Amino acid sequence: MIRKLMGLVAAISLMAGVAAHAAPPEDISGDWFGTLKTPGGNLTLILTLHRDESGLHAVLESPDQAPGQKIPVATASLDGDVLSFEARIIGARYTGTWTGDRWQGTFNQGMDLPLDFARGERMAKPVVTGLDGVWNGTISRGGQDIATVLKVKTGPDGTNATFDVPGQMAFGLPVTDLSHDAGKIHFAITAVQATYDGTLDADGKGMTGTWTRAGNEPLAVSFAFAGDKAAERRRPQTPKAPFPYKAEDVAFENAAAGGIKLAGTLTLPEGAGPFPAAILLTGSGPQDRDETLFDHKPFAVIADSLTRSGIAVLRYDDRGFGKSGGSFAGATSADFATDANAAFAYLAGRADIDPNAIGMIGHSEGGMVAPIAARANDRIAFMVLLAGPGTTTRQLLESQRRLIARTQGVPEAEIDRTQAALGAALDAVASAKDGAEAAQALDRILTDERLATLGIPAGQKAVAIAQYSNDWFRYFLKYNPADWVPGLKMPVLAIGGSLDIQVPATENLPALEKLLAQNPDATVVELKGLNHLFQHARTGALDEYVTIEETFAPEALNQMADWIGQRF
Repeated sequence: MIRKLMGLVAAISLMAGVAAHAAPPEDISGDWFGTLKTPGGNLTLILTLHRDESGLHAVLESPDQAPGQKIPVATASLDGDVLSFEARIIGARYTGTWTGDRWQGTFNQGMDLPLDFARGERMAKPVVTGLDGVWNGTISRGGQDIATVLKVKTGPDGTNATFDVPGQMAFGLPVTDLSHDAGKIHFAITAVQATYDGTLDADGKGMTGTWTRAGNEPLAVSFAFAGDKAAERRRPQTPKAPFPYKAEDVAFENAAAGGIKLAGTLTLPEGAGPFPAAILLTGSGPQDRDETLFDHKPFAVIADSLTRSGIAVLRYDDRGFGKSGGSFAGATSADFATDANAAFAYLAGRADIDPNAIGMIGHSEGGMVAPIAARANDRIAFMVLLAGPGTTTRQLLESQRRLIARTQGVPEAEIDRTQAALGAALDAVASAKDGAEAAQALDRILTDERLATLGIPAGQKAVAIAQYSNDWFRYFLKYNPADWVPGLKMPVLAIGGSLDIQVPATENLPALEKLLAQNPDATVVELKGLNHLFQHARTGALDEYVTIEETFAPEALNQMADWIGQRF
């Protein structure tokens, strides 16, 4: 998810000038094709348009990741020579101008990426036989095993393959050059600059070969056939009806953001109330109201637990995502804080909610958003910080990267080189006065050598610059809990898991305890054996998130319910 800025802006400006009087075709119905350059490699996108009496409609497809799966487009419009659409279910939007033979514009799913759509025909990929299904592999590096998953599927449009590296939170990476010739297998993954050459076992249930990645020694890697489709993930904690409480679909407006409408779910205990209430604030990236990740729905689990304990809970889709309006792109943690306060105002206006007992529970970045919201709202009655940062985000990012790299078996010397390269990039962004200046500085700093050290393919430099220079990241990088947390006067509960490698408890909980020293009702708790998602884990590594069946540890749920219940 991640612009060589000045040249791109100049080129777009020039083309827009040339095509200022070009008129789009009278009939724009049909398929339009574009290539999106992402950190995970190039993705083909297919936009299918059709018009009827009610207006312009569209669906989107990403055949490299999910062939045949149609992504709903909530709104699509053509205003003169400008085409725009929103696919809220994936938090994406597009605006393009007709240039005479194509729509030239910008696709945004958390950051701006250039994307053109042109007419074309669906071209089938070659059919590769004998490989359909799921293949599990392990890359051994530095004494650590890194799990990988190759998924192959043949359909009407040929054979498509994707690659997952769960431990690096990488899913659906496009696989190119897949071939199978007399038992010899070959494929490439541009996103990680890697190729694989192997031999299929006689029984067709395994393959052995060599994994080669630019700048690294070749490694022997085997894959084992795991079946025709991925195993179903068990999530036993996900709440299932009937519930001993009421659940309402609700919507509320954020006047501070131009009146955008946010949609969510409010769960209410049985009885007339008024009830104490908690507002759930998601972590980074566009999230739905359940904070869904790998089929886990932690916010649904939290809401279920607290509501059964007599506490109403409001959880909502992030702006520009799911059923919420507005745009996620370009928004910062400060903007999300205004959404949180809009949720507070909505609850405070309900007769079944106690206006003096409304608090906020923020997970990860939500643990930043809540203190920011409190600066503008002294009516917040309590606050729970779940893996919320207590150190500067600069320190947090460096600690996080080091710990994650260790779980992936990266040697310490290589980690040190990566940290130095990362530090140079972060310094440039932190000292820049705006996004354009940050982008220019990064363009100079991210040499081919530094890109290689950071594991970023040279062809993805522009995307990396966009990621590091956007508004959200620049605000995030400059956030310091010391500017916000000491001012919290309401009861505060801060919880962290001892195996959290994204917001390490060993650093962040003591820092929060110090920042909350003047608060007479502050509780800081470390829960042993829990990771960043508050699951019971073995190491805390990212690849465990998907394999652990537990969604949220009961002791963490009980800690919150008891703590809130004792006060309200």
